[in-house]
Amino acid sequence: MLRIAVQSKGRLFDETMLLLEEAGITLNRGKRILLLSAKGFPVEVLFLRDDDIPQSVANGVADVGIVGENEYVEKGSQARLIERLGFSKCRLSLAIPKEEDYNGLKWFEGKTIATSYPGILTKYLSGHGVKAELHVISGSVEIAPGIGLADAIFDIVSSGSTLVSNQLKEVEVVMQSEALLIAHKQLTEEKQAILDELLFRFAAIQAAEGKKYVLLNAPKARLNEIIKILPGMRSPTITPLADSEWVSVQSVIAEKHFWEIIGKLKAFGAEGILVIPIEKMIV
Repeated sequence: MLRIAVQSKGRLFDETMLLLEEAGITLNRGKRILLLSAKGFPVEVLFLRDDDIPQSVANGVADVGIVGENEYVEKGSQARLIERLGFSKCRLSLAIPKEEDYNGLKWFEGKTIATSYPGILTKYLSGHGVKAELHVISGSVEIAPGIGLADAIFDIVSSGSTLVSNQLKEVEVVMQSEALLIAHKQLTEEKQAILDELLFRFAAIQAAEGKKYVLLNAPKARLNEIIKILPGMRSPTITPLADSEWVSVQSVIAEKHFWEIIGKLKAFGAEGILVIPIEKMIV
């Protein structure tokens, strides 16, 4: 049985649970709200505060964990970084009252900064020769300047709407963050095998992101031109049709190039273009 520590609430919780569900891991709901087993797969999920996850994995309370990079770096965790998961992306930034004139990091010299990430901020300011007083707050950091508790804040920023609503402006991005999969340094062979299977499932989900499966009918006379813009995984699948002058073509394309490619396909005479979303893709 592999124990996975995940955040108990928030955006990272929502996106983690969606990933586990897509990986075929359905939890058994029961009275033990903090620890739930899965149906048909040898894992159990331990729900923790985000800032408790790195240490819990490092000391073996959990075997693996899904945690924000911000917390992993802040806690200086001894857990192994296994995989960047590519979701729950945000940044850690310095922000000041919007009416202030900002002329660089020296603005923070001698100022008081409210933050939940003193470790990351201390290292950053020291590296730039700036001395400031840090006021450590757990939650609702953005209100500190408005109530006179601090001159500025250092906190997570996603859309920036929270800053705007508190009359603040982002002036320095210190680091980017995303969800990480971390693991205890010494897993048993059995637990490592379960983790490997989990990674395989995650990879199949990630490989499908931003991809579309395309089926179309194409004139044989233009097939070479069409193949050049539809490389597929290795090459497109070509199937003969009843009309010997036409073939069926199947391929995978990146969504970001979707309309550009579709336009070229039509120009080369493609017809009956069918586009299908991809849920999983084994590469």
